Amino acid sequence: MEWKKIGKALLFPHIALMIILVPIAIVFLVYSMVFLGTDSIPAIIAYVLSAYTLTVWCFKIPYLIRFFKSFKDENKYAQIWLKDTRLRVNVSLYGSLIWNVAYALLQLGMGFWHHTFWFYSLAGYYIALAVMRFFLVRYTSRHKPGERMREELVRYRACGIVFLLMNIALTLIIFFMVYWNRTFEHHEITTITLAAYTFTSLTMAIVNVVKYRKYKSPVYSASKAISLAAACVSMLTLESTMLTTFGDGTMDMTTRRIMLGATGGVISVFIIVMAIYMIVQSNKKIKQLKTAEEASNG
Repeated sequence: MEWKKIGKALLFPHIALMIILVPIAIVFLVYSMVFLGTDSIPAIIAYVLSAYTLTVWCFKIPYLIRFFKSFKDENKYAQIWLKDTRLRVNVSLYGSLIWNVAYALLQLGMGFWHHTFWFYSLAGYYIALAVMRFFLVRYTSRHKPGERMREELVRYRACGIVFLLMNIALTLIIFFMVYWNRTFEHHEITTITLAAYTFTSLTMAIVNVVKYRKYKSPVYSASKAISLAAACVSMLTLESTMLTTFGDGTMDMTTRRIMLGATGGVISVFIIVMAIYMIVQSNKKIKQLKTAEEASNG
């Protein structure tokens, strides 16, 4: 009987203990992989602890699903969040705006410090994203989607124009990467973490672009297009970082430049096509609104 209690306590520990185990296991595992190697006793303990932590959390998945489903259905704040699309978009825009401004200032400061156009280019790119998001959040904070369709279309078109201008900064980024081999080298674990974040951001950006089309709001669509463009450029910098971090010396500089140049070219063309589409569609719909207004007045 005691063995059953012990087994249950080990496989289903208290949730507070499970939460504490996560940062301990992560820190211990990373430290072991970076500084201790794979054959030392502390490293083996770290692997066992990490495996145990993952196992008990996996056993908890059915409970967590039931908990979050119940929380979603019963909590009034969760209901407000799920039903209020405008609130979710505003929170997303404000968060992205703060991040863009902070990151742009960081890149600009590094540009002044190192006196290199590499950081100036990155700063210009993120400043452009911040300007667009500020442009949109001023509207979404005051108006509901579809309330002023003409104004939304004007802002949608303006974002498309800014996307075209952004390609100047993007071209400089690609130039520094390809011609001067300008990039960063991180530890393998850091690079893998960046890769996971970048792929998640890209996936969510694509899903949201499709998802928010149903609201038929040009401003909402523009906000998700900005996230998609940012994720695409993050993929380019990630590719450069991974080639540097995991490069074993077998890839020559020409091949590396071809890969980065091809990826950068595809992303640049994609952003240009997206910008042209936004401009053409907004002009078309603005003309339709004007024609409908003239017909109703006549």
